[in-house]
Amino acid sequence: MVKNRNLALSISDASWSELVRQLEYKCNWYGRTFVKTDRWFPSSKRCAECGHIVEKLPLNIREWDCPECSAHHDRDVNAAKNILAVGLAVKVCGANVRPDRHESDGSCYEAEKSKK
Repeated sequence: MVKNRNLALSISDASWSELVRQLEYKCNWYGRTFVKTDRWFPSSKRCAECGHIVEKLPLNIREWDCPECSAHHDRDVNAAKNILAVGLAVKVCGANVRPDRHESDGSCYEAEKSKK
């Protein structure tokens, strides 16, 4: 977003780290779980229905159709669904947003074993 000349100054002036710090503080205060997703997580480009990731999706494209399952997506709603799914996965399983960098703590596996 900073590459956009019209938005760069406004976005750079925003105190993003302070916003994140305040959110973490408030979540701790109220006993909530705070999950921060990876900056490069493709939330807008990943189909919330089938998981297919579109290679390029410029910012001017606000709605798109998945080439795999033909689902129609609003860019922002789709990103919100994907971020919610990631947050729930982290909360339930201890999974990471990027599985290739994650060492599982085994919490989902242990839960499955205890059910049997």
